[in-house]
Amino acid sequence: MSCVLAIDQGTSGTKAAVVDSDGCIRGLAERPVAPDYRADGAVEQDPMALLESVLAAGRAAIAQAGCEVDIVTLANQGETVLAWDPETGAPMSRMIVWQDRRAASICTELAGKRERLAEKTGLMLDPYFSAPKLAWLRRHVTRDGVVTTSDAWLIHQLTGAFVTDVTTASRSALCGLDTLAWDRELLDWFGLADERLPEIVACDEIVGETTAFGRPTPVGGLVVDQQAALIGQSCLAPGEAKCTFGTGAFLLAQIGETPRGSRHGLTTSAAWQLRERSSYCVDGQVYTAASAIRWLIELGWIESAAELDRVAAADSEGALCVPSFAGLAAPWWQSQARAQFTGMNLATGAPHLVLAVLEGIAAQVAELVDLIGADFEQPLTRLRVDGGLTQSRRLMQAAADLCQLPIEVYPDAHATPLGAAALARMAMNPDQEARLADAVVAWQPSAVYEPAWSPDRAATFREGWRRQIPVGDD
Repeated sequence: MSCVLAIDQGTSGTKAAVVDSDGCIRGLAERPVAPDYRADGAVEQDPMALLESVLAAGRAAIAQAGCEVDIVTLANQGETVLAWDPETGAPMSRMIVWQDRRAASICTELAGKRERLAEKTGLMLDPYFSAPKLAWLRRHVTRDGVVTTSDAWLIHQLTGAFVTDVTTASRSALCGLDTLAWDRELLDWFGLADERLPEIVACDEIVGETTAFGRPTPVGGLVVDQQAALIGQSCLAPGEAKCTFGTGAFLLAQIGETPRGSRHGLTTSAAWQLRERSSYCVDGQVYTAASAIRWLIELGWIESAAELDRVAAADSEGALCVPSFAGLAAPWWQSQARAQFTGMNLATGAPHLVLAVLEGIAAQVAELVDLIGADFEQPLTRLRVDGGLTQSRRLMQAAADLCQLPIEVYPDAHATPLGAAALARMAMNPDQEARLADAVVAWQPSAVYEPAWSPDRAATFREGWRRQIPVGDD
């Protein structure tokens, strides 16, 4: 029986799972990674600590599984970047995390290119994406070495290869949506035309071999974490959508093999590339979900995310929250936006504000659901969800109420590594007839949340919540 070591390298930690050919997880390990959040909008990580988390989690998962693995795969953060020495592999900067907002000034300089960039890449001109952060590194940190996304550095550490996968490249704002190749014009705009860039590979390619986890083992099946979760949740047909509630909340919907830009402020990128055929997805982002819960913990209002349901008030009593602690993404694209609390009085307490944060996260997701329905000219009929915050019944019920959709909860916390494992199996089996649907593990939801609010009540809440959103130009 063949086994895959699937590594999910995320913002707040690294998860490693050993998955057998039946889709059973035989070994599982997690190691935390602590992002450094600063008042100036900086969000950074220690590259060596992140690498150690990958190695430690992978080795622990293999030891627990008690078996050797046949292939290693990596799902990565997507838009996190760093500078590093391609000869030695040594980092030359800290990692600049996708939530970092310091490249906003570069986006302001390129404001006249906004529409053209969206046409060429499917993305928005925003510091969330890789290119502004790469340009910021070159201006403010170092001109030496190479600047890449985190996956290219990690794969180099494991194999010596200099590659990135097509889904990660498509999140950079340097890659053409139609060609899925580096674009000279875009590189020129960001001052990156002379950079040495990693080779873009498909999601079913073997890119090298590693001895980091024992015997020499192929590495392949590379993908962005959110696209991996899309696969893990079996959203393989156009119109099927999922939302991952992690550090942020990310809603992706499959749109098929024809790329098209959003008409409503969402972004479009590669969902995967297999057997020389590409599929695309449209997506929307809520920058702070679990990171907003971390803020509640640091204030002392709750001790852990497990306390959300116990502490949250039955009713917010008019308190509203727009949890834009790291700016707002689709459809507003306000990188300098800050969180808003309104509707408070002297009777408002921590339980009301905890609920307001949960409802604020759900309200942002509901906005994205509507936008995806508008892009498809057909509303979504259900939303599949995964991630640690799906354990909060109050948050999931708020999502069902405000989205006015059934919410289907993935049965465990491992949609991302299971999706990556499916791609690894495709890489191990180069047969042109092999189907992704056959590589994905079948699943049934562990819970389904139906809307308890009437459509009128949901619409009234969302209208009032929407009025609190800060409006302005970056």
